[in-house]
Amino acid sequence: MADKKKTTEKKAAPKASEAEAKAPAAESKAPARKARPAKPAAGPHASLHFLRIAPRKVRLVADEVRGQKVGDALALLKYTPQAAAQPLAKLLRSAVANAEQKGGRVDVDALFVKTLTVDQGPKMRRFMPRAMGRAYRVEKKTSHVYVELGTA
Repeated sequence: MADKKKTTEKKAAPKASEAEAKAPAAESKAPARKARPAKPAAGPHASLHFLRIAPRKVRLVADEVRGQKVGDALALLKYTPQAAAQPLAKLLRSAVANAEQKGGRVDVDALFVKTLTVDQGPKMRRFMPRAMGRAYRVEKKTSHVYVELGTA
């Protein structure tokens, strides 16, 4: 019985004067913010967010273009029948323009598609009426596309 009383007495709150004495010390020992790690130096790049084509369909076209020279990739995209080819071609031309703007005199013929990633964006959820008062969810998917160019 005596042991229980001792444990409850130890758990009691500190006196007001002790709490006031500890408060300023706690404020002065605020943790310093950690610096974010530096990103690796990326070459000329461009990104396209919220493209209203499913990522699975965009990846089919992106796989054909990845690793090719910019001129060859644009020629291929011009005659590709998929709907994703046109936005990808526009994005590629934007990355080339970024290379010219930022890098000064850049040999466009030496540029190639270094990385081309397609990630899923947010889904727009819509509902379609079905039989007997039910509703089915229709997900309209979006894509985030990122392209980075490299020099040969």
